[in-house]
Amino acid sequence: MKNLESILRTDLYGAVAPLLVTFIGGVEGAWRVERIVAVRGAGLPPAGRLDVIEGNAPAASAGDGWSLRGVTSNLRYTTEAERLALQARQPPLGRASATKAALIPVRKSDRWWSLAQDERRAIFEERSHHVDTGLRYLPAVARRLHHCRDLGEPFDFLTWFEYAPEDEKDFEQLLGQLRRTEEWAYVEREVDVRVSRDR
Repeated sequence: MKNLESILRTDLYGAVAPLLVTFIGGVEGAWRVERIVAVRGAGLPPAGRLDVIEGNAPAASAGDGWSLRGVTSNLRYTTEAERLALQARQPPLGRASATKAALIPVRKSDRWWSLAQDERRAIFEERSHHVDTGLRYLPAVARRLHHCRDLGEPFDFLTWFEYAPEDEKDFEQLLGQLRRTEEWAYVEREVDVRVSRDR
């Protein structure tokens, strides 16, 4: 996997150049699936391996299991100060020590999407402290967010996390804190896919 700097290519104004990413659950891939848990709503079919393909992915055959697509994009709810703090502490993906990972697909309710942008921001950060919580776990946990609502996918977001085995407890704490926030009351479907790879 490319490092974060090459993935988040930016123009002169700091806008992120979109990158299409496809997660394929099936029988091939660099990541071994440890478990797939339906946290809220319907889950995903079982899979033995997970492949992460950046750019255009080949069409999946019927035997490939499931595939989820998302695209990297600009930050939606962060202030300039929060953006700079994230940039300063966010580690790259693909670190040799990060042999554990999680794919968390999430779909939020129509009620969430009917809110105005400033109302979503207030829930996201002022009351749920999403960015502030994430910052506390950097650089141990690297992450990349993929948007998929406008692609006609079954989820709105796919978040990919990578971390070393010794940081797994911290990752569990991060997820637990986020799932107890007001923001998560708007989540109607969430799946937790845990994977690992050899060094």
